[in-house]
Amino acid sequence: MELRQLRYFVAAARALNFSEASAKVNITQSTLSQQIRQLEDELGTQLFYRNSHSVKLTEEGERLLPLAIDTLNSAESCADAVKNIHGLVTGTLNIGVTYSFSPILTETMLEFMQRYPGIKLNVYYKTMAELLVMLSNYEVDFVLAFMPDNLRQEIESHILFDSHLAAIVNKDHPLARQPKAGIDDLRQYAIALPSPGLQARNAFDKLLGAYAGTQRIKVELNEVNILIQLVRHSQMVTVLAETSVYGNDDMRAIPIDIPGNKMAGSVLTLRGSYRKHATRTFIAMLTQSRAVLSRRNNWL
Repeated sequence: MELRQLRYFVAAARALNFSEASAKVNITQSTLSQQIRQLEDELGTQLFYRNSHSVKLTEEGERLLPLAIDTLNSAESCADAVKNIHGLVTGTLNIGVTYSFSPILTETMLEFMQRYPGIKLNVYYKTMAELLVMLSNYEVDFVLAFMPDNLRQEIESHILFDSHLAAIVNKDHPLARQPKAGIDDLRQYAIALPSPGLQARNAFDKLLGAYAGTQRIKVELNEVNILIQLVRHSQMVTVLAETSVYGNDDMRAIPIDIPGNKMAGSVLTLRGSYRKHATRTFIAMLTQSRAVLSRRNNWL
């Protein structure tokens, strides 16, 4: 049994499509099929049911999948541990980021790439639910997000800074001159909201409770940058974490004046997992960035 065979098996098991899996691991579909057949021959069991229409894991394949993921992660951790002895010269750092958190990240990314040009950064912008799955599958080294309401036991969180939901408007909007925005203020304007499932939308619906349905929702989008563009060029209001417009001088974030309006910017990691030198270094740099220091919550 070879690590590359386990890697090909995991790719196929996740995609349940040999064509997609082979593209992901940069080999031909015939090579992927051949390597998986060799793995099946060595194990003496069939790992996939496959026909011209579908691919499905057998019971043995389902049993092997978490073991294969753990084995691959252990092998990668061994390689990272050896590389770390020689410092941050080469390697890869995989970061998961929710959409509203992304403006906080730019400063640290630029500084990290300048200091450590041999480290490749892979940054994934996805929903919280998608990122937590990636974290559990060892596809990202850590996740930067606002603290979710419920975390699985294997995931631990560290608070970086405090934030809040805000009414996001352009600098010429009437709300831009107000220190706070209440429910009655929001009712006066058409609202463009992030789609259900995104962190800011979940927090907004929870915060407003029974009042959530009384707003004039004109647009729902799962792309935060487009939401901000719509608000930038109209009199609409959107509701996001105030950090979403960090660095945008033509936008304003007006705190929503409702009790319980608080969000915690956090680093999420797998409990007890090996942490790369690059992970520790990047997070330490992030805590010293201007974006975080202005909101810092001293957990370190």
